[in-house]
Amino acid sequence: MRWEGDEIGRGVGDAERFVPGVSDLLAAFQEPLWVTEEPEVHLLPHVERWCQNDGRLAVRTSSTDDQHTFVLDLEWRGEPTSVGHARAAVFSLIGSFAETATYIRQRRILSDGSLAGLQFEIGTGELAPDARFRPHGHAVLINVAGIR
Repeated sequence: MRWEGDEIGRGVGDAERFVPGVSDLLAAFQEPLWVTEEPEVHLLPHVERWCQNDGRLAVRTSSTDDQHTFVLDLEWRGEPTSVGHARAAVFSLIGSFAETATYIRQRRILSDGSLAGLQFEIGTGELAPDARFRPHGHAVLINVAGIR
């Protein structure tokens, strides 16, 4: 059983129809110069505006690491909530800067076996032929503290 009420114990199909799009994004991730410069100029204003308008998350720090990943350390300011509600807020935040192709992965941050926060890996960008601008992308890591 995978969750309460799961009587099948396995899936019902595959997601092969999405493989071409995922492959395109994976290929872009591997391009040496695909990640753009100055995420603090291109992305941070969207993040700050979203946080100010929404109120559930606040920017504690932002920086760009040596792999050109834009790292955002956020604090949960909303009501005590479930991981699912926090995820929904972060996905809404990501929507404020996401481009036409986006990868998101959530990980749990544990401390002494308890949930200390959430981490989201995001790769987003413009791919040909759908790109409004030259193909480019952003690598973003969001850490959210204060989730219980």
